[in-house]
Amino acid sequence: MKRLVVFTGAGISAESGIKTFRDSGGLWEEHKIEDVATPQAWAKNPEMVQEFYNQRRKQALEAKPNAGHFVIAELQKHFVVHVITQNIDDLHERAGSKKVVHLHGEIKKSRSSAYPNLIYNIKGWELKMGDRCEKGYQLRPYIVWFGEAVPEMDNAIDLVQQADIFIVAGTSLNVYPAANLLDYAPNEIPKFYVDPNPDLVYSFGEIRVIKEKAGKGLPELAEKLVKEFTT
Repeated sequence: MKRLVVFTGAGISAESGIKTFRDSGGLWEEHKIEDVATPQAWAKNPEMVQEFYNQRRKQALEAKPNAGHFVIAELQKHFVVHVITQNIDDLHERAGSKKVVHLHGEIKKSRSSAYPNLIYNIKGWELKMGDRCEKGYQLRPYIVWFGEAVPEMDNAIDLVQQADIFIVAGTSLNVYPAANLLDYAPNEIPKFYVDPNPDLVYSFGEIRVIKEKAGKGLPELAEKLVKEFTT
């Protein structure tokens, strides 16, 4: 089976009711990004940052996968599918996708504030001040904040370089280094971009555009892919 790599962004989760800061004037649930999504914010006011992500976690747990998530999982019947996502929710996994790389972390996990490799699952929606890792340091959200390295970036690049088909869906391609992934896709493979606002993608060279939200555009594209590449 051909290797299909799908790169998703906030747009696909937004269709499940998970808000994005780019849809609200640069604010994320009425917070400035620098106040809740940077190492400096954590150092300055860890209680506020912790509570912010507790609410994001609660929201993510209540959200449900949509048609876009489900059709990506369904494509596993026809392709070897790898999902690379900028999203911190687990909607891809809950829809049935088996191979998911989270570039920006996972909201349902915590990590040690001193030892990044000490990662733990969170039971329920709340991570509290005073919850500590096995070495005694405060646990923080397992999120890649602005200004931090992206540990899974090399893995994502390898997957894109090995792709036979590459799909980008629900991302503005404004957040780096994730947006650079398109540059690593082999020139000769078919590439698709599913988003209602595709203007920026044209700077990345030859790519077929579906000007729809992921929930509508991905099912349409999936049907074409199965016909074109598996029959």
